[in-house]
Amino acid sequence: MKKKLGALAAVVRPGQPRLSGLRMMARKAPPRLLRGHIDPKPLMLGNDRIGDCTAAGLGNHIRATSTLAGFKTDVRDLDAEGFYARSTGYVPGNPATDRGGVESDVLTYAARHGYALKDQTLYPIWGTVDFDDFNGMRNIMVDMGAAYLGVQLAVADQHDGVLDVTTSGDQTPGSWGGHCLLAYDYDGTEDDSLVSLITWGGLQKCTWRWLRSRLMETHAVAWHQLMPAGKATGADWERLVADNASYLAGPTA
Repeated sequence: MKKKLGALAAVVRPGQPRLSGLRMMARKAPPRLLRGHIDPKPLMLGNDRIGDCTAAGLGNHIRATSTLAGFKTDVRDLDAEGFYARSTGYVPGNPATDRGGVESDVLTYAARHGYALKDQTLYPIWGTVDFDDFNGMRNIMVDMGAAYLGVQLAVADQHDGVLDVTTSGDQTPGSWGGHCLLAYDYDGTEDDSLVSLITWGGLQKCTWRWLRSRLMETHAVAWHQLMPAGKATGADWERLVADNASYLAGPTA
Protein backbone atom coordinates (compact mmCIF):
# COMPACT_ATOMS: atom_id res chain seq x y z
CA MET A 1 0.00 0.00 0.00
CA LYS A 2 1.34 3.40 -0.97
CA LYS A 3 1.39 6.03 1.76
CA LYS A 4 1.65 9.72 1.00
CA LEU A 5 2.48 12.41 3.55
CA GLY A 6 1.43 16.05 3.46
CA ALA A 7 1.30 17.87 6.81
CA LEU A 8 3.61 20.87 6.76
CA ALA A 9 5.30 22.26 9.87
CA ALA A 10 2.84 23.34 12.58
CA VAL A 11 1.98 27.04 12.54
CA VAL A 12 0.03 28.90 15.24
CA ARG A 13 -1.85 31.79 13.66
CA PRO A 14 -2.56 34.91 15.73
CA GLY A 15 -5.92 34.61 17.45
CA GLN A 16 -6.63 31.04 16.36
CA PRO A 17 -9.18 29.33 18.64
CA ARG A 18 -7.81 27.56 21.70
CA LEU A 19 -9.47 25.17 24.14
CA SER A 20 -7.66 26.42 27.23
CA GLY A 21 -10.17 27.61 29.80
CA LEU A 22 -12.97 25.30 28.68
CA ARG A 23 -14.46 23.19 31.45
CA MET A 24 -13.98 20.01 29.44
CA MET A 25 -10.23 20.64 29.44
CA ALA A 26 -10.05 20.99 33.23
CA ARG A 27 -11.32 17.52 34.05
CA LYS A 28 -9.18 14.42 34.21
CA ALA A 29 -9.77 12.28 31.14
CA PRO A 30 -10.97 8.70 31.68
CA PRO A 31 -8.20 6.09 32.10
CA ARG A 32 -9.30 4.33 28.91
CA LEU A 33 -11.54 4.93 25.91
CA LEU A 34 -12.50 1.60 24.37
CA ARG A 35 -14.17 1.74 20.95
CA GLY A 36 -13.04 -1.54 19.43
CA HIS A 37 -16.69 -2.42 18.86
CA ILE A 38 -17.34 0.79 16.88
CA ASP A 39 -15.71 0.79 13.45
CA PRO A 40 -15.22 4.42 12.33
CA LYS A 41 -15.10 3.15 8.73
CA PRO A 42 -12.01 5.10 7.63
CA LEU A 43 -11.24 5.61 3.95
CA MET A 44 -8.01 6.31 2.06
CA LEU A 45 -9.56 9.36 0.34
CA GLY A 46 -6.74 9.69 -2.16
CA ASN A 47 -3.90 9.72 0.37
CA ASP A 48 -2.17 6.84 -1.41
CA ARG A 49 -1.78 9.01 -4.53
CA ILE A 50 -1.45 12.60 -3.31
CA GLY A 51 -0.40 14.33 -0.09
CA ASP A 52 -3.94 15.26 0.93
CA CYS A 53 -3.74 13.87 4.48
CA THR A 54 -5.05 17.14 5.95
CA ALA A 55 -8.19 16.79 3.81
CA ALA A 56 -8.43 13.02 4.28
CA GLY A 57 -8.16 13.55 8.04
CA LEU A 58 -11.15 15.89 8.03
CA GLY A 59 -13.11 13.53 5.81
CA ASN A 60 -12.45 10.64 8.16
CA HIS A 61 -13.29 12.85 11.14
CA ILE A 62 -16.70 13.41 9.54
CA ARG A 63 -17.13 9.65 9.16
CA ALA A 64 -16.02 8.91 12.73
CA THR A 65 -18.34 11.57 14.16
CA SER A 66 -21.25 10.16 12.17
CA THR A 67 -20.53 6.58 13.16
CA LEU A 68 -20.36 7.46 16.84
CA ALA A 69 -23.73 9.21 16.47
CA GLY A 70 -25.25 6.08 14.90
CA PHE A 71 -25.38 6.92 11.20
CA LYS A 72 -23.14 7.16 8.13
CA THR A 73 -21.97 10.12 6.09
CA ASP A 74 -20.55 9.38 2.66
CA VAL A 75 -17.24 11.05 1.83
CA ARG A 76 -15.79 10.41 -1.61
CA ASP A 77 -12.23 10.64 -2.89
CA LEU A 78 -13.55 13.46 -5.09
CA ASP A 79 -14.70 15.38 -2.01
CA ALA A 80 -11.37 15.06 -0.18
CA GLU A 81 -9.30 15.90 -3.24
CA GLY A 82 -11.51 18.87 -4.07
CA PHE A 83 -11.16 20.21 -0.54
CA TYR A 84 -7.40 19.66 -0.68
CA ALA A 85 -7.23 21.68 -3.88
CA ARG A 86 -9.30 24.54 -2.51
CA SER A 87 -7.58 24.69 0.89
CA THR A 88 -3.96 24.38 -0.23
CA GLY A 89 -3.71 25.46 -3.86
CA TYR A 90 -3.16 21.96 -5.21
CA VAL A 91 -3.98 21.70 -8.90
CA PRO A 92 -5.25 18.19 -9.76
CA GLY A 93 -2.93 16.49 -12.20
CA ASN A 94 -0.02 18.84 -11.44
CA PRO A 95 2.38 17.06 -9.06
CA ALA A 96 4.42 20.25 -8.58
CA THR A 97 1.49 21.74 -6.67
CA ASP A 98 1.04 18.70 -4.40
CA ARG A 99 2.88 20.28 -1.47
CA GLY A 100 0.64 19.41 1.47
CA GLY A 101 -1.06 21.78 3.89
CA VAL A 102 -0.65 23.65 7.16
CA GLU A 103 -3.25 22.21 9.53
CA SER A 104 -4.23 25.50 11.14
CA ASP A 105 -4.78 27.05 7.69
CA VAL A 106 -6.73 24.01 6.46
CA LEU A 107 -8.98 24.17 9.52
CA THR A 108 -9.47 27.90 9.02
CA TYR A 109 -10.50 27.28 5.42
CA ALA A 110 -12.93 24.55 6.48
CA ALA A 111 -14.53 26.78 9.11
CA ARG A 112 -14.92 29.64 6.64
CA HIS A 113 -15.87 27.79 3.43
CA GLY A 114 -16.95 24.34 4.61
CA TYR A 115 -16.10 20.80 3.56
CA ALA A 116 -18.22 20.09 0.49
CA LEU A 117 -19.73 16.64 0.03
CA LYS A 118 -21.98 15.44 -2.78
CA ASP A 119 -25.23 16.54 -1.14
CA GLN A 120 -24.20 18.94 1.63
CA THR A 121 -21.44 21.20 2.91
CA LEU A 122 -20.31 20.75 6.51
CA TYR A 123 -18.82 23.56 8.60
CA PRO A 124 -16.65 22.68 11.61
CA ILE A 125 -15.67 24.63 14.64
CA TRP A 126 -12.21 23.92 15.94
CA GLY A 127 -9.66 24.75 18.58
CA THR A 128 -6.10 23.92 19.56
CA VAL A 129 -4.46 22.58 22.70
CA ASP A 130 -0.76 22.50 23.51
CA PHE A 131 0.86 19.58 21.73
CA ASP A 132 2.14 18.19 25.05
CA ASP A 133 -1.30 18.32 26.72
CA PHE A 134 -2.17 14.64 26.52
CA ASN A 135 -4.99 14.94 29.04
CA GLY A 136 -6.52 17.57 26.76
CA MET A 137 -6.08 15.31 23.75
CA ARG A 138 -7.88 12.47 25.53
CA ASN A 139 -10.75 14.78 26.48
CA ILE A 140 -11.03 15.81 22.81
CA MET A 141 -11.25 12.15 21.82
CA VAL A 142 -13.97 11.53 24.39
CA ASP A 143 -16.10 14.60 23.63
CA MET A 144 -15.45 15.24 19.92
CA GLY A 145 -14.91 11.76 18.52
CA ALA A 146 -11.27 12.03 17.52
CA ALA A 147 -8.33 14.41 17.85
CA TYR A 148 -6.91 15.93 14.66
CA LEU A 149 -3.12 15.63 14.92
CA GLY A 150 0.02 16.62 13.09
CA VAL A 151 2.97 14.28 13.54
CA GLN A 152 6.57 14.13 12.37
CA LEU A 153 7.11 10.60 11.12
CA ALA A 154 10.48 8.84 11.23
CA VAL A 155 11.92 6.42 8.71
CA ALA A 156 11.48 3.70 11.35
CA ASP A 157 7.71 4.25 11.15
CA GLN A 158 7.54 2.72 7.68
CA HIS A 159 7.40 -0.81 9.11
CA ASP A 160 4.22 -2.80 9.69
CA GLY A 161 2.92 -3.33 13.22
CA VAL A 162 2.59 -1.17 16.32
CA LEU A 163 4.33 2.19 16.05
CA ASP A 164 6.82 2.56 18.88
CA VAL A 165 10.13 4.22 19.66
CA THR A 166 11.73 0.81 20.22
CA THR A 167 11.54 -0.47 16.63
CA SER A 168 14.63 -0.71 14.44
CA GLY A 169 15.65 2.00 12.02
CA ASP A 170 16.05 5.77 12.09
CA GLN A 171 13.85 7.10 14.91
CA THR A 172 14.51 10.78 14.20
CA PRO A 173 11.15 12.61 14.16
CA GLY A 174 10.60 14.09 10.73
CA SER A 175 13.18 11.95 8.94
CA TRP A 176 10.31 10.55 6.85
CA GLY A 177 8.07 13.65 6.86
CA GLY A 178 4.97 15.31 8.29
CA HIS A 179 1.57 13.62 8.37
CA CYS A 180 -1.98 14.38 9.52
CA LEU A 181 -3.95 11.64 11.29
CA LEU A 182 -6.64 11.16 13.94
CA ALA A 183 -6.43 9.71 17.45
CA TYR A 184 -9.60 7.66 18.01
CA ASP A 185 -9.33 5.59 21.20
CA TYR A 186 -6.87 4.25 23.80
CA ASP A 187 -6.63 1.29 26.16
CA GLY A 188 -4.75 3.06 28.95
CA THR A 189 -2.55 6.04 29.71
CA GLU A 190 0.80 4.39 30.45
CA ASP A 191 3.71 4.97 28.08
CA ASP A 192 3.25 1.53 26.51
CA SER A 193 -0.56 1.69 26.38
CA LEU A 194 -2.00 1.57 22.88
CA VAL A 195 -3.72 4.33 20.95
CA SER A 196 -5.79 3.73 17.79
CA LEU A 197 -4.94 6.14 14.98
CA ILE A 198 -7.11 6.67 11.90
CA THR A 199 -4.84 7.00 8.89
CA TRP A 200 -4.41 5.71 5.34
CA GLY A 201 -7.84 4.12 5.24
CA GLY A 202 -7.49 2.03 8.39
CA LEU A 203 -6.70 1.87 12.08
CA GLN A 204 -3.06 1.91 13.15
CA LYS A 205 -1.91 1.17 16.70
CA CYS A 206 0.81 3.21 18.42
CA THR A 207 2.08 3.66 21.96
CA TRP A 208 1.71 6.88 23.90
CA ARG A 209 5.52 7.19 24.07
CA TRP A 210 5.64 7.04 20.27
CA LEU A 211 3.00 9.73 19.99
CA ARG A 212 4.85 11.90 22.50
CA SER A 213 7.97 11.58 20.36
CA ARG A 214 6.29 12.40 17.03
CA LEU A 215 3.54 14.89 17.89
CA MET A 216 3.77 18.50 16.68
CA GLU A 217 0.16 19.76 17.05
CA THR A 218 -3.23 18.78 18.46
CA HIS A 219 -6.60 20.16 17.40
CA ALA A 220 -10.25 19.55 18.26
CA VAL A 221 -12.80 19.54 15.44
CA ALA A 222 -16.58 19.43 15.91
CA TRP A 223 -19.38 19.32 13.35
CA HIS A 224 -22.63 20.81 14.67
CA GLN A 225 -24.59 19.27 11.78
CA LEU A 226 -23.49 15.76 12.78
CA MET A 227 -23.33 15.77 16.56
CA PRO A 228 -26.15 14.76 18.90
CA ALA A 229 -27.95 17.79 20.29
CA GLY A 230 -26.67 17.24 23.81
CA LYS A 231 -23.05 17.40 22.73
CA ALA A 232 -23.54 20.54 20.66
CA THR A 233 -24.85 22.69 23.49
CA GLY A 234 -23.61 24.21 26.73
CA ALA A 235 -21.12 26.85 27.82
CA ASP A 236 -18.07 25.16 26.29
CA TRP A 237 -19.75 24.90 22.90
CA GLU A 238 -20.95 28.50 22.99
CA ARG A 239 -17.47 29.73 23.95
CA LEU A 240 -15.84 27.77 21.14
CA VAL A 241 -18.40 29.02 18.61
CA ALA A 242 -17.77 32.60 19.73
CA ASP A 243 -13.99 32.16 19.56
CA ASN A 244 -14.25 30.74 16.05
CA ALA A 245 -16.46 33.62 14.93
CA SER A 246 -14.06 36.17 16.41
CA TYR A 247 -11.09 34.53 14.74
CA LEU A 248 -12.75 34.38 11.33
CA ALA A 249 -13.84 38.00 11.60
CA GLY A 250 -10.33 39.18 12.46
CA PRO A 251 -7.86 40.63 9.98
CA THR A 252 -5.45 37.68 10.34
CA ALA A 253 -8.01 34.90 9.81
